[in-house]
Amino acid sequence: MRYSFWRIGVFIAAAIWPLYWLYEAWGSVLGPDPGKVLVDRLGLGTLVLLLITLAMTPMQKLTGWPGWIAVRRQLGLWCFAYVVLHLSAYGVFILGLDWSQLGVELRKRPYIFVGSLGFVLLLVLALTSNRYSQRRLGARWKKLHRLVYLILGLGLLHMLWIVRADLKEWAVYASIGALLLVLRVPAVMRRIPRLMAKKQPSATKT
Repeated sequence: MRYSFWRIGVFIAAAIWPLYWLYEAWGSVLGPDPGKVLVDRLGLGTLVLLLITLAMTPMQKLTGWPGWIAVRRQLGLWCFAYVVLHLSAYGVFILGLDWSQLGVELRKRPYIFVGSLGFVLLLVLALTSNRYSQRRLGARWKKLHRLVYLILGLGLLHMLWIVRADLKEWAVYASIGALLLVLRVPAVMRRIPRLMAKKQPSATKT
């Protein structure tokens, strides 16, 4: 398998954080409400992984290195794994596995509905993130996986609804997301290789 060390590195980097956070919770490092901290960190981790996944194509265009694309699917699946852990932690630590409270929570906190919708869409992308689905769906596969942009919007809205009092951190993630969306515009995407080609000769001269 090509880029095996790179793939292993991505696996370790993605897997280590939830384990570390559980270790912190076990050691009573996460404060008086470790369950809520775990829910928040796993949710933020999902958003960060989604942004990193979306950055892979622009990075490949900017650098010409195919290794970025080699781990894109892996990162996307890790993003889904994090959101599953996020929802599981919410069910255990916030609801206490009392699923009858979910309806009440949805009415009181609409951002949970937004997050749940994002989860359902991520589930669809995770289930179709394989060669069989690509062959089966053909041209529709790419259209389906453009839902990732809607998922990003839902994730940012979910976070915005939660952190309304302090928008500084949210603004950072929203700005990165906006930049990545601009870089995916076809006209911009076509210009990136040309700009990089122009820079290379000038760098060689100096």
